[in-house]
Amino acid sequence: MPEPSQDRSPGLLRKLGLFDASMVMVGIVIGSGIFLTSGIMAKSIPSPGLILVAWIVGGILTLAGALTYAELGAAMPEAGGQYVYLREAYGPLAGFLFGWLLFLVYQTGGIAGLALAFAEYFGYFFPSLSTSSILFSSNITVFGHTWIYSLSAGQLVGVGVILVLSIFNFIGVGLGKLIQNIFTVLKIGTIVAIIVLGFTLGKGKSFSLSFQPGGMDLGQIIMGFGVALVAVIWAFDGWNNVNFVAGEIKKPQRNLPLALFFGTLGVSVLYVLVNIVYLYALPIAEMQGVVRIAEKATSALFGGSTAALISAAVIISTFGALNGSILTGPRVFYAMAKDKLFFRRVARVHPRFHTPGFAILIQALWSALLTLVGTFEQIFTFAMFVSIIFWIAATAAVFKLRKKYPEMPRPYKTWGYPFVPALFILASTGILLNTLVEKPIEAFSGLLFIALGIPVYFYWRSKSRKESDL
Repeated sequence: MPEPSQDRSPGLLRKLGLFDASMVMVGIVIGSGIFLTSGIMAKSIPSPGLILVAWIVGGILTLAGALTYAELGAAMPEAGGQYVYLREAYGPLAGFLFGWLLFLVYQTGGIAGLALAFAEYFGYFFPSLSTSSILFSSNITVFGHTWIYSLSAGQLVGVGVILVLSIFNFIGVGLGKLIQNIFTVLKIGTIVAIIVLGFTLGKGKSFSLSFQPGGMDLGQIIMGFGVALVAVIWAFDGWNNVNFVAGEIKKPQRNLPLALFFGTLGVSVLYVLVNIVYLYALPIAEMQGVVRIAEKATSALFGGSTAALISAAVIISTFGALNGSILTGPRVFYAMAKDKLFFRRVARVHPRFHTPGFAILIQALWSALLTLVGTFEQIFTFAMFVSIIFWIAATAAVFKLRKKYPEMPRPYKTWGYPFVPALFILASTGILLNTLVEKPIEAFSGLLFIALGIPVYFYWRSKSRKESDL
């Protein structure tokens, strides 16, 4: 492995304890998905039992991945996380392609999506600032194709939130973690309140744990379950981002594995209990296709409209997830730049704040641009397919690195090895195959998208060699 740098330039500081790392992990995972996903799942698998099984399976798979990443993070507690694991296992090209996807679409597109979700629910309280408040609209023609572009007040709100949180995280990881801790505790408290009040004061009905959706044969159930599981994986997405900040976690050999384990377990329990509340509140027929499932379920439980309550909950949740994403992503770009695979300035750490300031800046600007464009959703779908491939590759890196670096200190070794990482790989492969069948255009477009990064990689390699020669 490459030797650590011996220069005296300012570096990142280890300021994140176990609680902080856990809040980063939980805060990123719990965004808007748990408030929106279950109604869509009910359309694919109209069965209470299968819906709960899908959430349990999603939690188990995420835990399997987290336990595997825990070994990698404890052995290589550096900024960059998955980028570092892919680089060490398969070479710099694999690491670069992950970072390419992360910067161009996945991390920045996720930030833009969270910002727009925040603005959407923020607009409930301030309609003039909502995404439906159009400020400008025009037809744009390119190569004979016409698109309608519109700019809403909500998009500007989203950009403003991205920039403000980026400034806070630029000032220091201490301020970033304070915001993360406060909003993650608030969102956990809100979800727990929905669960407790739903069962104690809610006017719900018992439901049957049927595993046989009416009118569906076995093949349809399997395909529908696969589609629902993709939605569950999306709701769990972001669990590995805490590894990006491994270079700033205190005692990472201990705290990173614990944060991944307790964070994943806690989120899984919350998700399953919330879905039991939804099923307690609504018959499965009334859940099918409902996007704002949390709002409809709580309205049924408590009577009257709970739109204000759920809107406030989503605002808190997306704000915390947004801050966590802004905090973690730049560490990957920083690690790429240190390997001379990105702009040189991105590798600089601010001498006063000890944060990768320029990396935070360019992430903020690109995320803001995606927010203004507002048409990144389909590209983000492409990226999700490829990101699962990178998850599989990083998990398989546990096997690769044990052979490649047998003497590497491993303070934590994956529990249940080799079965736990194998389970994650097999299940993720199944999800990939299901996506190929159900959404072949998106899947192949994602592969093409990542292939575009190959010439970019060789450009950076060539540039780096020329600078070395000079």
